[in-house]
This record gives sequence, structure tokens and C-alpha cells, in this order.
Amino acid sequence: MDKELIIQSSDAGVEIALLEDKKLVELHYDNSGGSFNVGDLYLGKIRKVMPGLNAVFVDIGHEKDAFLHYTDLSPYFKSLVKFTEMAMNDKSTPLADFSKFNLEPEIVKTGKIAEVAVGKPNVLVQILKEPISSKGPRISCELSLPGRFIVVTPFNNFVNVSRKIHSTEERKRLQRIIESIKPNNFGVIVRTAAEGQSTAELHKDLLNIIDAWKAIQFNLNGAKPPMKILSEQNKTTSLLRDLLNKDFNKIIANDNSIVKDAREYIANVAPGRESIVSFYQNGATIFDHYGISKQVKASFGKTVMLDSGGYLIIEHTEALHVVDVNSGHKFSSENQEETALNTNLDAAKEIARQLRLRDIGGIIIVDFIDMRNAENRRQIADEMERYMKEDRAKHSVLPLSKFGLLQITRQRLRPEINISTGETCPSCQGTGKVRSTQLLLDDIEKHVKYLNTNLNAKLELVVHPIVKSHLCKGLLWNSIFAKWKKKYGSFTLIEDEGYEFIQYKFFDKNTGEEIKF
Repeated sequence: MDKELIIQSSDAGVEIALLEDKKLVELHYDNSGGSFNVGDLYLGKIRKVMPGLNAVFVDIGHEKDAFLHYTDLSPYFKSLVKFTEMAMNDKSTPLADFSKFNLEPEIVKTGKIAEVAVGKPNVLVQILKEPISSKGPRISCELSLPGRFIVVTPFNNFVNVSRKIHSTEERKRLQRIIESIKPNNFGVIVRTAAEGQSTAELHKDLLNIIDAWKAIQFNLNGAKPPMKILSEQNKTTSLLRDLLNKDFNKIIANDNSIVKDAREYIANVAPGRESIVSFYQNGATIFDHYGISKQVKASFGKTVMLDSGGYLIIEHTEALHVVDVNSGHKFSSENQEETALNTNLDAAKEIARQLRLRDIGGIIIVDFIDMRNAENRRQIADEMERYMKEDRAKHSVLPLSKFGLLQITRQRLRPEINISTGETCPSCQGTGKVRSTQLLLDDIEKHVKYLNTNLNAKLELVVHPIVKSHLCKGLLWNSIFAKWKKKYGSFTLIEDEGYEFIQYKFFDKNTGEEIKF
């Protein structure tokens, strides 16, 4: 599978499109200049303790206080509070060697928030979910610092290897390497991308993350809440961190600074592959040149067409998203089961793409076309899971029910991408109303009378074909057009299929110029 990253920079911001085999599968907006991105670390102040919710609200600078539930406190919450206060107030910076930091006892999993948030302390938190709708950010005290091959969690001492690495020998090898190089007080999760990597590459990744932790300690010194302590990498480099592999063969941007940053990042993590980054400088916009704008228009909206001739209807309610699969006009009455299966398979692939593209989260209910064969229903569920494997968001796919419904849950971290694919109607200008057609002829007649009386020119009236047909209806000498010519003077009537139904224009036949009122 070929993967390409197309980056369009403009005054409005940076748009990033991920293509897989030329097909648009993810669309991102880099709002690094903004606030409250997933992964950012903030120094916050606990404002309200809510025993009924077993949660607290934390001021991190957003208009709505961030929500912190007891389950997101981390077992090492007391250690984190102690560390935060020491880093903020101790001028001698004794935390330079974090491996010597003395951890506090863990909090119990079933405890009460009021028992641990005593005194409403300052606390270092990480954004779990960006602000969505009227809700503030969702935050956690279970800090995680991601690298290309590993994720480091301070205040822990474990080593876990991704379950997607299936080889027992490889899992043991990675476990031994990390345990030999990991400092104390750091937990490490080995990512799937670490499979086959050398000790030197893993150690380099670990050192980069430890440098980031030192930067956090430095930024905390003398800080006052609310304050951003560390930003996640910009969207381009964070995507490269998570996606860069041997299938990734092209990164194209229309901004020199983005090209430079991408090349520097790749030179650091994958030396020798900088050549995949190139600068775009052709005439058309980069998204138009690579067909992304067209794919966006075709992929967003309530109705999404399938290659098989069927289509999806995607609708959003307060509680969930609903996807209805329809066969279109190609449903064969001779072999309905086979037609339903083929349409459903086509739909499953497109649904998996749509979830990534729109970044749809929460509960998704898919109403597939009914199939009687139990094996076919199992095949749809299996294929849905296979297509979802490329999705980096946490998700779960349940088997197809006897009613033909399939349930998916998908992690929601950011507001859903919603792009309007409609355009303003040239007739009503978006109001949903047009001038009464009963008044159209009166308006045209008034203008014919005025122009023939006050303008010394040969008039040419251009209208929609239906309007011309109405004006010329009846006997040649008894039509509306004939009566107007007899009453107001001669003029020419022309039809144009490109005109809207109630649109009409007058032109000077000698000069060809439009006569405007």
C-alpha cells in the first residue's frame, strides 16, 4: 500500500491529507497555533470537587473548566502532585535526575475524589479529548510521552510490549532491550513499529523522550496555573511519527518551512529517506492538483456513493451516528442474496474509510442490507474488522445482529470533521425562497417597456427555454411575445439552457453588452 501526505498551507491554516493508494482516508487541520490539542500538557488548578461525579473540574485556561474523573487520576496521583509542587517551587532543581525521585504510595482504584484532592492542589495534566461542543477538555493525570517506537509513562516502572507483535521471540527481545536501558521511575510501552528495530534505535527514541521530560521539569519551574507546559508536536511531524514506514513514499507541501521541518524530522528518525519530501510550486492549488478537493466534495455530506452503484446515508444524532446501506438501482431480483452481499462488502470498506476521514467517534450503528445466509453475515463482520485495522483510533466491532445491524464504538478525541459540500443556490442565494413565478412576466414586461421607450438600442432578451416557450405559446400573432412587440416595439428573444428558471437578462444587440438596471 502506497501512502502519501499532501500538505496545503494557506492564510487560513494548514490542511493535511493522507492518501492510501491515491484514495483520501484522513484529513487533518493543523491548529498548532491554537490551544488544547490532544497530548498537550498543562499546569492546572483544581477549582471544583464533585463527590457525586467522583470527579473534579480543573482550570487550564479554557472558557470551560476541564473534566478530570477519578479513574483518570493515575495510581501515582500523590507522586504527581508532589513532583509538580517541587518542580514549581524548588529553585535548586533537585529533580534533574528523575530516577532518584521518591514515589508516594499509590491511591486505591475504588477511592473517592474528595479524599485525594485535598486542598485543591496544582496538578500537571494531559489533554485526552479536545473541547467538543459545549464541553470543556477531558484531561488525565496518567501522563504519556509518545515516541516513534515507544511510549514513556513517568512514575511507573513496568515494560509492556504491543499485543500486535505476535512473535514470542521478538516480544522477549524487545522486553530485554527496554529493561536494560530504561531509567528508574519510567514505565515503557513498546509500540508495534518497534518490531525488528535495533537497540541503538530504541535507545535513541528513549533519550529523545527523556529530554522532553526534562523540558517539562524546566518549564514547571516558577510556573503559575493555568499554563501550557509542553505542546504535542505539530500535526505534520506527529502524523509522521505514527505513520512513517516503508510504505510511506511521498510527502508534498506547498510551504518551504513545512518541507524543511519534515526533512529534518525524517533525517533524525529515518536517515536517508529525506528524498520523499518535496516542495510543490505548480500553478493550481496542491489539493486541486492531486484531486483531493474533488474527493472531499464527493466524500462528505449526507449521501456517499459506492463504486458498486449503491450508496450510504450517514446521519448524526445526539447519542450516536447511523449509517444506512442502500443498493441503489442495481438490485437484481434473480440473485438478491449475492447482490446484497457484494453491496454490503463494498459498503464495509467505505464505512471504515468514512470513520477515519470524518473522525467519527462514539457509537456507530450500521444498517446493512438484509441477508439470509448466516455465513454471509459473518463475512461482513469479519471484513468490517479487517478494514478497521488501519484505523489508529481505539475501536470495537460487534457481530452483525439478526436484524442486520452492526455496532461499532470508536474513540472520540476531537470534534468530528464536518465539511459542507453544498453550494449557494444562484436563484435563491441560500434563502430557500425565490420570487413568485406569477410576477416574473410582469417584471420582464416592465423592463421591455422601459428599455424600448428610453433606450435607443436593439434589444435582445435572454431567458430560460421554458420561459421562452411560455412567451411564444399559442398562435404566432397571439402569443405574449407578439403582443409585447406590437405594444412596446420590436426586440429579439433568445433561450439559454444555462440560465436559472427565473433568470433573465437584456443585451444591446449591436454591442453585445449586458444592460444592467
